[in-house]
Amino acid sequence: MTADLVFSLANSAALVGWLVLAAGVILKRDFFITTLAGRVWPPGFAALYTILILFFFGSAPGGFDSLVHVQQLFTSPWAATAGWIHYLAFDLFIGSWISAQVIARDLPRLALIIILPLTFLFGPIGLLLFFITKLAFEPGEIAS
Repeated sequence: MTADLVFSLANSAALVGWLVLAAGVILKRDFFITTLAGRVWPPGFAALYTILILFFFGSAPGGFDSLVHVQQLFTSPWAATAGWIHYLAFDLFIGSWISAQVIARDLPRLALIIILPLTFLFGPIGLLLFFITKLAFEPGEIAS
């Protein structure tokens, strides 16, 4: 198995996870949102990430002490794949959490049409937009 194949399979799995999340939001199915998209897919990605780190991280050049070393670290196909899976795990988890929060707080679900794709593509931007939406509809409740 190659890093490229693992990367492709992980991307396909992530797309399915995001489709399950979207279906849960549209159909108002908490099981899809919190259980499948929030508690099944992200831990699956976390397990795959852990395996890749255990088997391949030590062989990658670079490190975390400087930007140059981080760039070197991600020149390894396996380290880059592990890093990508890290993003897939966290972005889907955050997307699930945001969806559950929007529904539980009775915030406008239409906001998810913008928030979820931004979370999928640019994680922190989607999270920021969620907090802005929350602040707009629940002034003073940003920390809760």
